[in-house]
Amino acid sequence: MPALTLREILALDPVRAAGPELLAGAEALDRPVRWVHSSEVYEGANFLDGGELLLTNGFGLAQSGDEEARRRYVRELAARDAAGLAVEVGRSLPAMPAEVTDEARRLGLPLLALRRVVPFVRITEAANRAIVTRGLSGRTVVRPWGGDHTAALLADLADRAALNQPEVEARAALAGFHPGPGARLLGVSVHGVREPGVVDRAVRQLGGAGVVRAVFPGDLLALLALPGTRSGDPVRAVQDAFRAAAEPGATVAVGHAVAAGSGWLRWSDTLRAARTTLELALTVPAAEPSAPDGPLVTSSRALALERELTRGGVDANRERLAGMVQHALGPLLEWEAVHASDLVRTLEVHLRNGCSPTRTAALLHIGRQSLYQRLERIESLLGLEIGDPDLLGELLAAACAHRVVQGKAGERPVAVVQRRVTALGPLKGA
Repeated sequence: MPALTLREILALDPVRAAGPELLAGAEALDRPVRWVHSSEVYEGANFLDGGELLLTNGFGLAQSGDEEARRRYVRELAARDAAGLAVEVGRSLPAMPAEVTDEARRLGLPLLALRRVVPFVRITEAANRAIVTRGLSGRTVVRPWGGDHTAALLADLADRAALNQPEVEARAALAGFHPGPGARLLGVSVHGVREPGVVDRAVRQLGGAGVVRAVFPGDLLALLALPGTRSGDPVRAVQDAFRAAAEPGATVAVGHAVAAGSGWLRWSDTLRAARTTLELALTVPAAEPSAPDGPLVTSSRALALERELTRGGVDANRERLAGMVQHALGPLLEWEAVHASDLVRTLEVHLRNGCSPTRTAALLHIGRQSLYQRLERIESLLGLEIGDPDLLGELLAAACAHRVVQGKAGERPVAVVQRRVTALGPLKGA
């Protein structure tokens, strides 16, 4: 399918609302437009690569009293192979300078006078979205998933490929994803399922949520949109929905919530957080036992410490983490090497739960008296008080690091993660 033409861009509602009058270049209206830019810089031709329609409020033209400089400006645009020049006339520029029109006619450069004021952002968003949509509708995506635009979009976002906001919005619209005003977006990565029904069931649980999702070899990736009118914690809501929707044996990782209007980089952030969290959930032993009869549903904030400790990969940080563990927990490790005990895990669970004896004992399935004995042993071996506020951060980080470097997480093989990384490509800059 051919690219969007200048004639078609002039037919867009925001452009028509600006009252465009064609002063020159009628014979070039069917040339393709690669992009639409706005610039108030008089030397705007310097950043053009060819095929762009340039919008300007005419302030630079009005301020310049040099007729030859204005002619040179038009010549530079034509030399850069610009698709056209659209100038707002009536505010900064009372009337189009005759030499600008004359030079544009001589060079065959389309010149538009915009007679009514319309914010340029409305014009550029509508035009560039239309350009991207036209390009995608006639293009085969060169990715492992062929012409699946939804999968290609999610993979590009997760890998933070070179994108821009109009392109992302246009591609999302092609996939039927239209986050409303104030919507909050959350990335979700699921392992252990082979069909997208689990996401659809979770969306029904949430009620009124939008979603774009795709199945990849080894896992499923989704971006959910919760209405801005919904109250409560969006991460908890999505986790609860997947606990009800997913089958036992599935692993679900939920990213953090981002505003739909915060830009495509934030969309990428929540997908990448979900993806990294899933890899950790599959390879690092859990800090606390999960329900044996249901799916494992976690979140990027639940594994925030693990993600920070392993930024750049577990292997790249293994030596540093081992040193951290030895420095803070050396005496406990020496004790556990010759005694059957569970002191390091007890310490981490206790710290993660606000040093609550009731909560810790319940999670470890031991009596409170047994817990007190363990805590006394830990304090005796380390020579410190667990409740010292100055030590909480160091001890929790060290206990978490010990779990990270322990190795495989029970029955969650590293090979699973390798397959999904291969399928989506390496997670750049994680």
